[in-house]
Amino acid sequence: MARRSFILVEGHARGNGLRYIQAARRLGLYPITLSADPTQYDYLAAERSEAIRVDTDDLDALIRECSRLRETYDIAGITGFAGTDESVYATVGKLCRHFELPGPNPASIERCCDKFDQRQLLADAGIPMPAYRLAADAMEVKSAAAEIGLPVVLKPTVGSGSSGVRLCRNLDEVAEHTTYLLGGKHIWRSSPRILVEEFAQGPFYSAEIMGNELIGIVRVDFGPPPHFVFRETTCPAPLIDDDHERIVDISLSSLQALGLGWGPTNIELRWTNRGPVVIEVNPRLAGALEPQLVQLAYGVDLVTEHIKLVVGEEWNLRKTHSHTAAARFLVPDRDGTLDWIDGGSRATAITGVAEVKFYVEPKRPIVRKGDFRDWIGHVIAVSPSFAQTETILQRAVDLIDWSITPLPALCE
Repeated sequence: MARRSFILVEGHARGNGLRYIQAARRLGLYPITLSADPTQYDYLAAERSEAIRVDTDDLDALIRECSRLRETYDIAGITGFAGTDESVYATVGKLCRHFELPGPNPASIERCCDKFDQRQLLADAGIPMPAYRLAADAMEVKSAAAEIGLPVVLKPTVGSGSSGVRLCRNLDEVAEHTTYLLGGKHIWRSSPRILVEEFAQGPFYSAEIMGNELIGIVRVDFGPPPHFVFRETTCPAPLIDDDHERIVDISLSSLQALGLGWGPTNIELRWTNRGPVVIEVNPRLAGALEPQLVQLAYGVDLVTEHIKLVVGEEWNLRKTHSHTAAARFLVPDRDGTLDWIDGGSRATAITGVAEVKFYVEPKRPIVRKGDFRDWIGHVIAVSPSFAQTETILQRAVDLIDWSITPLPALCE
């Protein structure tokens, strides 16, 4: 009998990728990663997990590779990761259709990949959201910012991980970031188009959904503006029942408006003076440790349950307990060379600390990008209460320190 394999298109460098590999093995599946560059995912080598180099932007090439693998393996399911381009997940949907395997609707995924198209569909359904305009050049960006009113948020219409997203508080900042986005420094995987949005002010929340069921709401705190780099995430978010229900209602309405509801979805919202407004709908698991926090808080392993869905098995989303889990991301305040980072073992020894992980080795360069790539590590804590978890997390973070030697100034 052929070995049951589980195909992963691309990977996820800082969390979910490794968890999918490990969960697949626990379910008796043989994971195989298809990637344009497998070497970018360190965990593949560490786990001795099979990886095959293939152009993951080329659907025909992926079909050929999966057809070849089917000569040796029983392919039980296919899924993938967005990385910096969410169209990967749409490609996964097309692969699943081709091989008659369970998977997301590729048309629904593609509608979400373009943030402007997504906004249009949500607006048509009456979903509350920030004011927005689409712009293709500097004049259109400036005009849109004037119409909406400062401050505004500029972001590429396609992308993830807050790459290229910036808060602009005046016209000089609007012009500066427009030049960055359109002047060759930002890497576009599609035609350059910029979404200009009203800056929705208020607490930020991330709703974690599987199928049509909202499993948990995570509160997100950011580092200093003008960037939107996650600093801390907490599950469950401290919300009164009525506010929780309003977020549930708007999240499920967003699913319906976009034709989603199969597999995982992550919806980002802000609670403004007019209530919750949708910032973005991502047709995939969140990538900033939220699945791990949900598992610690409620006992629901979203990764494992997603794999079960992908391979056609019955899933279980029943919560087994109710704790508070929180993650703090370690973010440097300067560029340079990382001399050393330590305190991890002392932090891990604290009761209630679930994980301490450093992403960067000493003597490596630190070049901040203003997005998720700025993280150099994280700490996760869990306890029965919000206050206790916050105390544990802060104690652990206080034990961690690092040194960065600034890069030498360039001569004129």
